[in-house]
Amino acid sequence: MAPTAQAGIVLAPGLIHVPGYLDQAAQARLAAELDAVLAHAPAYIPRMPRTDQPFSVRMSNCGSLGWVSDRTGYRYQAHHPETGAPWPAMPATALAAWTRLAAYPAPPEACLVNLYDAGARMGLHQDRDEDARDAPVLSLSLGATALFRYGGLKRSDPTRSVRLRAGDALVIGGPARLIHHGVDRLIPEVPDLLQGAPPAPVPAILAAGGRCNLTLRRVTRPSGA
Repeated sequence: MAPTAQAGIVLAPGLIHVPGYLDQAAQARLAAELDAVLAHAPAYIPRMPRTDQPFSVRMSNCGSLGWVSDRTGYRYQAHHPETGAPWPAMPATALAAWTRLAAYPAPPEACLVNLYDAGARMGLHQDRDEDARDAPVLSLSLGATALFRYGGLKRSDPTRSVRLRAGDALVIGGPARLIHHGVDRLIPEVPDLLQGAPPAPVPAILAAGGRCNLTLRRVTRPSGA
């Protein structure tokens, strides 16, 4: 694995890109762990508050809490919105990345799993449903390359783009914790995980040219904070 986030590329104060953080073996290991997660917490299509319009990405979660969206609003809850079952445990590979990159004294409580097919995107938004906003959001990418767009604290601020490839990590914290960000589109590049014979099963969404993005978040403030 690559060095700590401090050795990554600073895209903006608090926004740190760590290209290739997960090597091919680590990507395959995380993919296998996600297969087990999705077997217990199947991906579903969330819907926008008020309008009830469907997202273009499919989602699931793991950890003690999961982020969900439906007509009533955005929130964190402890169970799958369709099955009612508790979310499964977070993958060990993702937890290890948090320990190494997040520089936060408490573990993550939620890991949102976003599954993008070729036509999916994510509009500019802020991650602001957490009480522990002093904790960063940690993003890990698998599969197809995404064109990630980021701006400022106001939606009208100028934006820039960077390509997030398979194995990349992105830390969104400090002054960048509440920046607007999103995914414009997927880029048809062959991800490292799919070159040759992978040592572990590849989730179907990746085998079909899709992308899987994990975002790890601390939701509640640690005791004494």
